[in-house]
Amino acid sequence: MIIVRNDEEIDKLREAGRIVGLTHKYLQQFIKPGITTKELARLAKKFILSKGCTCSFEGLYGFPGEICISVNDEVVHGIPSHRKLKEGDVLKLDIGACYKGYHGDSAWTYIVGEGSEKNKKLLKETEEALMAGLGVIHDGCTTGDIGHAVSKVAHKYNLGVVKQLVGHGVGDKVHMEPDVPNYGKERKGPVLHTGNVIAVEPMLNLGTADIYMLDDDWTIKTMDGKPAAHYWTIKTDDGKNSAHFEHTVLVLDDGYEILTRRDVELDPEDIVK
Repeated sequence: MIIVRNDEEIDKLREAGRIVGLTHKYLQQFIKPGITTKELARLAKKFILSKGCTCSFEGLYGFPGEICISVNDEVVHGIPSHRKLKEGDVLKLDIGACYKGYHGDSAWTYIVGEGSEKNKKLLKETEEALMAGLGVIHDGCTTGDIGHAVSKVAHKYNLGVVKQLVGHGVGDKVHMEPDVPNYGKERKGPVLHTGNVIAVEPMLNLGTADIYMLDDDWTIKTMDGKPAAHYWTIKTDDGKNSAHFEHTVLVLDDGYEILTRRDVELDPEDIVK
C-alpha cells in the first residue's frame, strides 16, 4: 500500500529531508584528497545528531556504517573504511536522517579535487536524469512515467541503467512501497497521488548496466572474480565508474516538492574555516 501522508507526517518528513540536505552541504567542505571515508561518515553522524536526528542507515538490515560511501566503480552501499580518497575519485555519499521517526534520504555524487572531463560529464548527465524523472511527477503519474523519463536521458548519453536497484517510498521506514525503477513504460506501474513521498535515485554507469553478485542475491564479488571484502558494496561488472543522484520528494497536485533540497543554508558555526 502506498501511504498518503497527513500534514503532521509531512512536517516531520520535511524536517528530516532538510537535515539530509544540510548534511550534504556540511560534508562538502571536507571532501579532499587524504580524508578517509570513515572520517567522512563520523563527521556526518556527529552533524546529524547535533541537529536532533539519527542516522537512518546505521544498523539498517545490519549495515555497519553511519552513511553509505561508494567510490569510483562502487555503485552503492559502500561501507566507510580507512580508505583515503584520492585526487579525481568519484565519490557517492548516500545519507539518511531520521527525525521523530520519519526519514529523509538523498544521495549525491562528487569529484574529489579536479576530475576528468569524462567523470564530470557522467555526473552532469546523471543529475540531468534525476531531474527528468522528477519533472514528470504529479498527482496521477505512474512509477513507469518516472522510470521512462530517467532512462530516456540515460540512453541519450549511452549510460548503463542499473536495473537491480530502485528508488522507493519513504516515510516512517526508509524503504517502503512503491518501488521506483529507473526504467519503465509510460502509464505503467503503480499510480502516485498527492501526499505520497518517494525517493527517485538514478544509478548510471559509464559502461554496461551490469553489477556483479553471486546467485544467492546477497554476496557481492569484485569484477576480477575474487570475493569482496564484505557483503554490501555493489560494484560495476566492467570496472567503469558509476554515479548516483537521489532526492526524496513529496507528490503534489500539479508537481512535486523536493524535501532533501540542496539550497539550504548552513549555520556559520557549521562551516570549517
